[in-house]
Amino acid sequence: MRKILFAVIFLLSGTSLLRADEGMWLPSEIILKIKDMQEKGFKLTAEDIYSINNSSLKDAVVHFGGGCTGEIISNEGLLITNHHCGYGQIQQHSSVEHDYLTNGFWAMTRDQELPNPGLTVSFLDYMEDVTEQVMKGYKKGMSEEKRTELIEKNTKKIIEKAKKGRSSVSVSVKPLYYGNQYYLYVFKVFSDVRLVGAPPSSIGKFGGDTDNWMWPRHTGDFSLFRVYAGPDNEPAPYSKDNVPYKPKRFFKINAKGIQEGDFTMVYGFPGRTNEYLFSDAVKYTAYKSNPHKIALRTLRLDIQNREMAKDPAVRIKYASKNANVSNAWKKWQGEAKGIIKMRAIENKQEFEANFTKWSEGKPEYENLVSRFRELYAAIEEISLVRDYQSEALNAVELVAFAGRGQRGAERFYKDYYMPIDKDCFIALYKAYDKNIADKYKAPYFKEQLQKFGSVEAWAEAIFTQEPNLEMAAEIYRNTNKFFNDNFAPVLDSVNREITLLYRTYMMGQMEYNKATRGMKVFYPDANSTLRVAYGQVKGYSPSDAVYYTPVSSLDGIIEKDNPEIYDYNIPQALRDLHAAKDYGEWEVNGSVPVAFIATNHTTGGNSGSPVLDAEGNLIGVNFDRVWEGTMSDVVYDPEICRNISLDIRFALFIIDKLADADHLLEEMEIIR
Repeated sequence: MRKILFAVIFLLSGTSLLRADEGMWLPSEIILKIKDMQEKGFKLTAEDIYSINNSSLKDAVVHFGGGCTGEIISNEGLLITNHHCGYGQIQQHSSVEHDYLTNGFWAMTRDQELPNPGLTVSFLDYMEDVTEQVMKGYKKGMSEEKRTELIEKNTKKIIEKAKKGRSSVSVSVKPLYYGNQYYLYVFKVFSDVRLVGAPPSSIGKFGGDTDNWMWPRHTGDFSLFRVYAGPDNEPAPYSKDNVPYKPKRFFKINAKGIQEGDFTMVYGFPGRTNEYLFSDAVKYTAYKSNPHKIALRTLRLDIQNREMAKDPAVRIKYASKNANVSNAWKKWQGEAKGIIKMRAIENKQEFEANFTKWSEGKPEYENLVSRFRELYAAIEEISLVRDYQSEALNAVELVAFAGRGQRGAERFYKDYYMPIDKDCFIALYKAYDKNIADKYKAPYFKEQLQKFGSVEAWAEAIFTQEPNLEMAAEIYRNTNKFFNDNFAPVLDSVNREITLLYRTYMMGQMEYNKATRGMKVFYPDANSTLRVAYGQVKGYSPSDAVYYTPVSSLDGIIEKDNPEIYDYNIPQALRDLHAAKDYGEWEVNGSVPVAFIATNHTTGGNSGSPVLDAEGNLIGVNFDRVWEGTMSDVVYDPEICRNISLDIRFALFIIDKLADADHLLEEMEIIR
């Protein structure tokens, strides 16, 4: 199966079918793209990117906390990632007395570095195509149930073999191309990870939700951690006796700078993309799901922002929550707009019509398109109910906390403010009652609403001086049980068939494109596994008569500086440095570079990823995408899709001039 799949990719890769800089490529298969990379300026080899037998660039990249990427930048385990990736840890160490969110944090000695229970970083030991082992024993015509049993049995054996005698590894087998291929991933996991430094949020989160997903961007989105190991340099639980980890590889830092047109490479763990999604699913996303979810999160954000502006203690409690709610909220807006602007739905429908004609007389493919339409139509209404279950009913903090067994009570109440949650309950439950058809509402919901007469009165009974946890738990149990008993099985059943169709459709698309010299080379959708994306530093034009250059600077921070707005109120020390032009060696053309954009194909999970130059040196830290290009999870447009990265020189400037933490610079290898 593997040989067939990659034969298709290899044959296509010789043509000019892929849109420029599109793709999230497997490191172990990067040999398929290395010629194109080198033609665009890359000076290393495929073996330099990924090697099993020798140290390679992949050994300096980590999966940070399970949802971000980080990279090692010294021989003493120093790690850089985004400020927003370390935000939860910074917030947990913060209080009104020690407000590290507002003031920043810098450990001047190793003893001052702060432990973070529960935080892990994982280094990829190796990845391996195990399709043949996973599918061993499969015969054509085998039922899907038997196929699944076989895959589970074979996968278990593969994982057990890879884990044997290794207590500190995490092992998984992940499907690619909707189950047409399988890869084994073996990680070495470190759990002693300590906070070393973070700029104030007014730098690390400069611009807040207003600037999020936007360009030009002026955010110093970085934080520093250190990985610790036991005396044998192997993973070990937190101990004062642990020592800084000695990595196989760390990134040298290129402080010489970048120019428009320079080669760039992003090496990280992109979370989820759906590039091969059927048109009906894309239509649902753009015209139904996203608009409703945006409206629900707008209600929550308006309430949170109002209360956070009144009280610094509330602001600290809700800083991380507010950022999490806002991030997807704004992304969904850009995604829907981009899908519509690019005519992604119409283009997919045209492809599907041509595919249907081509598939006539091919039994395995000829009914795929019509069956997709039937299945997506069958679940459209209850898919929206599912969205409201998650974004309205279960989004009330007290309801979710009580319903899930009140786990972590101390931590929950530390970051809880009842007036916010009560107003969210009222707003969200009213929206649910208004927008969800009566037949989809749990009897318990309707009974309680009738009993109390209004959502407001219902809220008064729950959000008392001592919150009524039992009533909150009843809401969670009853509404979720009704959904899970009546609608989840339908969704699960239909989605299982849809997933199976995609497995066939994926192979059909490959065959169709091979036969007709179609649109693109195929790369697997992102699934939180290590990938390579490459492109170049480049500006873009988001609309008529507008062109954005690719680099921002400290001058832009000063232009936006506003002491009356928390997210734009920079530290006085930064104002003073700018006024004195005290930039040290980090000065470029009378200012300091802050961020840059490039054409690398990225998504969530790439946050914190190293952005490398043509020689594999660190030039930036990826942290965002431009708002107009967030539809790249579904459809990529090389003219508009740009990833946003922190220019590493701004991080060095902050560490040097604002933090006076020269000891950190001394352990890095900086190319000046």
